[in-house]
Amino acid sequence: MAIKKVNPKIDFIASEHEILDFWEKNDIFEKRRKLNNGNPKWSFIDGPITANNPMGVHHAWGRSLKDIYNRYKSMSGFELRYQNGFDCQGLWVEIEVEKELGFKSKRDVEEFGIEKFVELCKERVKKYSAIQTKQSKRLGYWMDWKNSYYTMSDENNYTIWAFLKKLWLEGKVYRGSDVVPWSGRSGTSYSQMEIIEGRKLVAHTSVFVRFALKEREKEFLLIWTTTPWTLSSNVVVGININLEYLKIKANDGSVYYFASDNLEFERLEKQFKEKKQWIEGVPKLKTISQIFKERGGYEIIGKVKGSEMVGWKYEGPYDHFDAQNQLGGFPSINQNLKHKKLSASSQHQVIDPGKDSIGIDIVVSGEGTGIVHMAPGCGDIDHQVGKKNELVNIAPLDDESKFIEKFGWLSGKVATERETRDLILKDLKDRGLLIHSEQYPHIYPHCWRSGDELIFRLVDEWYINMDWRGKIKKVVDEIEWIPPWGNEREHEWLDNMGDWMISKKRFWGLALPIWVFEDNSFFIVGSKEELKELSIEGWEEFEKNSPHRPWIDKVKIRHPETGLIGTRVKDVGNPWLDAGIVPFSTLKYNTDKEYWSKWFPGDFVTECFPGQFRNWFYSLLAMSAELEGKAPFKTLLGHALVKDENGREMHKSWGNAIWFDDAAEKMGVDVMRWMYSIQNIEQNLLFGYGPANEVRKKIITFWNTYSFFATYASVDGFKPSGKELDFSSLSILDKWILAKMHVLIRDAKVYYDNYRVDKFMKAFDGFLEDLSNWYIRRNRRRFWKSDDGDDKRLAYETLYHILECSIVLIAPVLPFLAENIFQNLVRNSKKNSKESVHLCDFPKERNHWIDEQVIRNVDAIRKVVELGRSARSKSNQKIRQPLSKVSYAIENDNISNFIEDNKDVILDELNVKSIERISESDDLIKYKIKPNLRTLGQKYGSGLKNIVKELEANNSKELIKELNDCGKINLKGGKYNLTRDDIFINTEPMKGFSAISEGEITVGLSLELDDDLILEGKIRDLVRLIQKSRKEAGFAVEDRIDLNIKLDGDYKESLVKFETYFKTETLVLNLNQAISNPDYSGLVNIDGGSIQVLMKKSEEKDG
Repeated sequence: MAIKKVNPKIDFIASEHEILDFWEKNDIFEKRRKLNNGNPKWSFIDGPITANNPMGVHHAWGRSLKDIYNRYKSMSGFELRYQNGFDCQGLWVEIEVEKELGFKSKRDVEEFGIEKFVELCKERVKKYSAIQTKQSKRLGYWMDWKNSYYTMSDENNYTIWAFLKKLWLEGKVYRGSDVVPWSGRSGTSYSQMEIIEGRKLVAHTSVFVRFALKEREKEFLLIWTTTPWTLSSNVVVGININLEYLKIKANDGSVYYFASDNLEFERLEKQFKEKKQWIEGVPKLKTISQIFKERGGYEIIGKVKGSEMVGWKYEGPYDHFDAQNQLGGFPSINQNLKHKKLSASSQHQVIDPGKDSIGIDIVVSGEGTGIVHMAPGCGDIDHQVGKKNELVNIAPLDDESKFIEKFGWLSGKVATERETRDLILKDLKDRGLLIHSEQYPHIYPHCWRSGDELIFRLVDEWYINMDWRGKIKKVVDEIEWIPPWGNEREHEWLDNMGDWMISKKRFWGLALPIWVFEDNSFFIVGSKEELKELSIEGWEEFEKNSPHRPWIDKVKIRHPETGLIGTRVKDVGNPWLDAGIVPFSTLKYNTDKEYWSKWFPGDFVTECFPGQFRNWFYSLLAMSAELEGKAPFKTLLGHALVKDENGREMHKSWGNAIWFDDAAEKMGVDVMRWMYSIQNIEQNLLFGYGPANEVRKKIITFWNTYSFFATYASVDGFKPSGKELDFSSLSILDKWILAKMHVLIRDAKVYYDNYRVDKFMKAFDGFLEDLSNWYIRRNRRRFWKSDDGDDKRLAYETLYHILECSIVLIAPVLPFLAENIFQNLVRNSKKNSKESVHLCDFPKERNHWIDEQVIRNVDAIRKVVELGRSARSKSNQKIRQPLSKVSYAIENDNISNFIEDNKDVILDELNVKSIERISESDDLIKYKIKPNLRTLGQKYGSGLKNIVKELEANNSKELIKELNDCGKINLKGGKYNLTRDDIFINTEPMKGFSAISEGEITVGLSLELDDDLILEGKIRDLVRLIQKSRKEAGFAVEDRIDLNIKLDGDYKESLVKFETYFKTETLVLNLNQAISNPDYSGLVNIDGGSIQVLMKKSEEKDG
């Protein structure tokens, strides 16, 4: 076999499908696994993807990172498990099944049948896990797809049972009554972990209402609320005892009390002006002063301290509802308060609610009125205040968010519906209680799956007492967090979280293994075996089914101590229990501890950061801290979000969503993986076809570099010798590119080992620029040579080595492109090569090839060329126009000597005739430093004037040198320290030059042109035009041609003068001889005219 010529216009997407077929047909993945069997282990724990819908491009970021590190570790010789995970249970699946069935509420599920509903949930999970598996394979994600774990599995569920059993034995599981976020649509509560995910900016109708003070004629407390429905359940109002309150008299003689600070306070003024956190169409909010002025005016008649208001009694807005007058509260009755004959209406008074759990005043001035209506049955903070002050609870809503009985005309109405709100406002207005209503924008919790607005409802739920969070905090500090601030963020969550609510009143999920008894006790079962031992009814029907509803609900047990018969609670578990247990359930913690100990703790996990501190990361850490007292993994890498290329979230309704399948088949998977891998993990990825096109250009550059080599290697029949390169015989550019290559190999291992593939990809991107835009371009003629001498052979051997190392190095990131190149470049040229690039070992650097001085020297030449090109660009002289001289100033004599020894490179690159070193950059350029008034004004204020004088008085060149050497400029003996951001450096070239300076190097081009230079510029223009025509004619880059072209004037003269150069550059053998049956005939536009061009592939050989 030999290296074949390849199509420079490859269809990357078609190639990816061919590679997928190749991997599958030849079982490459399994061969990789067998190579590493028995080697040291590297344990990756997969965060399960929700098997509920097709995969999105946001999922593909994390999955690409997982695959990249898996591939790297595998190529480094480690044995891996390759276990993918699917998250199966929870409301997210239930909601989608309900949509398919057209259900509107939880009641519909119960009428349909729980068993049938649960089976449909299972079917949906199986369907979408299969779809996601196919999509993941398309991504190139190597996993043992026959061994994926499912959180709905028996092992996963029973391992959670064991975890809960352990906590129960420690007295950490309890049933508690609390006010929690609740979805009437889904009929379940939401934990503290979940509600943050569904917070939305909405505009609610807020109201200012008045509560009449008892024993104070026509005097009222001014109340403000964004949830008018909760007024039905008011018990007390809160004030801040340290605030001052106004007493104003309205036009109708009514007297109102509210915080003094609030009278003229412009609520949400900043949001309105900046239109941030604001909803279009919502008008500016009015001040309280404006509200009363529009009602006829007011006068301030007094002031009162908040502490003096405590104990004032008032009449509630809905005291005529029966619920307000139920002793002990309603519907749940507090027997102690009932015995004291206390009801909501009897407790109406002003109280001091004090501070919250972190020491912040519950009542503050600003938004609202400084007087807070409190309904302990409808708000979480209100409920805590109610507990502290022995207040009754009025909980007005059922599980569908409908008002229950004893709420008069509101009974049966949904609290969150607009119609209900409008009726409440009308009622308040009709009874003279409504002062003002408005649209008020704010962030409010919604169901993060169904999207419906949540309410706060008093319910019984199951909790884990988290007073052992110290154990978790210790575990957090055992982990390497990438980026490091993840550690602080996790601690912040642990410091402020409440107890862990683990129950949901739903159907599809972990069946909480909690059985309750008639004496109000409860028992937690820790295993299937224990359940069988304790069961007295329903076991036979349950035994052959999974531990889910409704089958588990039929099992009754006998309490092992009291002998009482128990029934399982109907609740299912919080889904983060499902995902948090996977370091145990997937590693056979309960069934094979020896196997578990080999793979635990995991070496690595990665997921999207936002939200996971309080979700998956938290559950992983908590469950591991409890079960084993140590971290479940060693390193955690978190990444940001995927947004559209303009920085907006992707939404189907906005028309900016990109589906994974579309992206894979339009931009290609390797393009996607490049985008994911090079992205700084701390910053949101702006994903779209625009950025993809830029990445594709880079991949095309890599392909073209390989294509260039393959083309000439094919023509010359090159095969690698397999021998070590004779380093002493290599050209300086060969040594430079080899040194760069092995620096990249050395650094790549560090970047991969530290889970910063983004840093590796930036380095690879830079190396690709070195390879394509310098090494290849500077060495083309070595491959064009007709002779097969040592120089040409060394060029081939060097570039072959570079390409072979590059594709193995990049294989974890670009698995398809690397495989495509490997199959031709390596397998077609080496007898005993590996079958696949992914069966290769990760390359090792050769330190003896890393010559740092060579790198510095050649990089300096590149810098001179780069600055020279910039100088030419500033002068508007095109690159094809030769110039007479380039001058440079540099202090390092060693580098200067190297430049002189290799001056032909610079002359060629810059298209100049001569080069000279000058002693001072002042001969080329003048510098002027100006102060950055904005930064310096902020830093030094009145000292700015002195700084300006100092800059003007000092030598600018010396100051710039000081800045380059020290990183700052010291003025006035160090009194003023100026960084690069504090100054502007203006440059002005000397007359007759275009000059640029950067760091230690200054480069200037002489702009004077003579006749010979002008003629040479003409011939270079002509070369460009003929090369373009060759490409249009379809000639291969190595084809020699015959050319007939008729010129006159300067172009004719230039062709005569520079014929040899012209023929060499265009691969012309015969010039201006008669051509019959040309392969190409066309017109070329030149200097406003056109000339006839005839070309034919030459039948002669280049001699």
